[in-house]
Amino acid sequence: MPLTTPSLFPPESHVFSKFPSRRSVVHSTRGIVSCTQPLAAKCGIEVLEAGGNCADAAVAVAAGLNMTEPCSTGIGGDMFCLFYDAKTKKVSAMNGSGRSGNKCTLETIRNSLGLKEGESGRIPMASVHAVSVPGAAAGWYDTVQRFGSGKVSLEQILAPAIRLGEEGFPVSEGVAYFWNKSEPQIRQASPNGGEMLKKDPSAQNGVRAPKAGEIMKNPNLAKTFRALATEGKKGFYAGHIATELVKVVQDLGGHLELDDLTHHLETGTEPVEPISLKFRGQKVAELLGDKTTGDAAQKQDIGLELWEHPPNGQGIVALMALGIIQELEAAGKIPTWSSSDFNTAPYLHAIIESLRIAFADAAWFVADPNVSKVPTSSLISQPYLASRAELFDATKASSNVPHGSPAWQSSDTVYFAVSDSEGNAISFINSNYGGFGTCIIPAGCGFTLQNRAANFSLEKGHPNVLEPRKRPYHTIIPAAVTNLHDGSLHSVYGVMGGFMQPQGHVQVLLGQVVGRWSVQQALDAPRICIGSGMSQSGKEDLTVFVEEGMPAETVEGLKKLGHDVQVVTDMGRSQFGRGQIIRWTLDPVENIGVWSAGSDPRGDGAAYPL
Repeated sequence: MPLTTPSLFPPESHVFSKFPSRRSVVHSTRGIVSCTQPLAAKCGIEVLEAGGNCADAAVAVAAGLNMTEPCSTGIGGDMFCLFYDAKTKKVSAMNGSGRSGNKCTLETIRNSLGLKEGESGRIPMASVHAVSVPGAAAGWYDTVQRFGSGKVSLEQILAPAIRLGEEGFPVSEGVAYFWNKSEPQIRQASPNGGEMLKKDPSAQNGVRAPKAGEIMKNPNLAKTFRALATEGKKGFYAGHIATELVKVVQDLGGHLELDDLTHHLETGTEPVEPISLKFRGQKVAELLGDKTTGDAAQKQDIGLELWEHPPNGQGIVALMALGIIQELEAAGKIPTWSSSDFNTAPYLHAIIESLRIAFADAAWFVADPNVSKVPTSSLISQPYLASRAELFDATKASSNVPHGSPAWQSSDTVYFAVSDSEGNAISFINSNYGGFGTCIIPAGCGFTLQNRAANFSLEKGHPNVLEPRKRPYHTIIPAAVTNLHDGSLHSVYGVMGGFMQPQGHVQVLLGQVVGRWSVQQALDAPRICIGSGMSQSGKEDLTVFVEEGMPAETVEGLKKLGHDVQVVTDMGRSQFGRGQIIRWTLDPVENIGVWSAGSDPRGDGAAYPL
């Protein structure tokens, strides 16, 4: 019998739609772009058609999304990516997050916020002190340099997005909703708010948020992109853009300086090793009931390996939660799930509790590993995960979960995926953090500055405590999945949305593995979101938010287990994130690789084949 994975992970269902979505899986042999904005997807397709690979196209999509969905992402924020190289079967990671300013000491920021000795608090999301150095610009440039094809220039890559900014583009429905919701903050946050609003002589001060279907132009952002395209990283971290960025921050009482941008220009984006967890690995011989075969292939593992970006990102939460679930199965505390268990109350209860345990550890341990000691290997080790699984009670919801003690060893975002005809794929995420970020706009630049530094702890002695030139706990996480038996790519995927992201990673992957859904059905399925993470109050929120469409018996079952359940409807469903998946399979007759993609119906976009 040939070594294949369908016996453990069956092929996609042929049922058209299990949930309220009329989207089909999109297939292609040449490549696919899956993102939240059709016009941004077209930017990536143009680059693929010009001979670029998936990494080149990803940067084009990132720039296109900055134009068309600035309420979620931009060059004033950060990025991470995972790149799968089909030739080497290697997953590589790149950290494109920025750092705090050199003068952003704990004492300085606490004093600026008016916090007294012994008084707890956090940096408010709208505060100028929440601005950290933007890492996206360097990240885009370095992605092309490290992973790109070398066949297209950065000027070619950014040209489609520049054209959108100069000629204008019609605003999509979801973006218009959130743009309008953010208009008051855009007006108040900085003196340059008009740059991010539509010109209308009849509106207040001659500007307003654009409506769905209206044309929006952003020539200033187009100029920013041109500077990066023609001058490289210096075009952003030195000269006019850098000067205006520092000026607006300092004018509002912030502490960033030109030296901080120069420092990021010199240090650049950091190549890092991705972290992973093997899930449901099993010997093929055991699966077939044949333990005596001498065929080496029959002794290989099958199953999946989930790859995540390491800290300072929170991808480790997804690995820990999935590992705890695996330990619960091994200990017999939960059954080995089948498709009939998907989105039942016991199934979601185990996911909720595993995520709470994982978040409890992450909220304490995840920090910048270049500054603080982060026990990454220990946190995802089997003995530690087994010990944390002992906290699980199948009969009731937990209260606050304390972080463990592993052995120490020496809301708004855009996620998208791109694949190409060479078999490469990239998992890419770019974010302002909260909506338009701080809504602070450097004059003449056309973008807002992120509020990522709001994730620092202001508690002395905390691993994630604010320090100069330090990266904060980061919510944005891309994911990739490979097949254990041969290292081939299974999929690249992600679910955006603050602390929802690792929760979405777990649910969407299990939707394919347990629910046996297609990539589109796995994204369509109703989700839960626990109120974990670092809330602005500093206290853990134990609410379980459940998306409309979840079976009534599941909701009632969660309540009987003691969960504080709130059902979320309409546009509030954005809380459950917007995901994208591109999966690779092989046609067994033609021996041709096929890309299969899905795109979240909670977003405005879709998957587009080359």
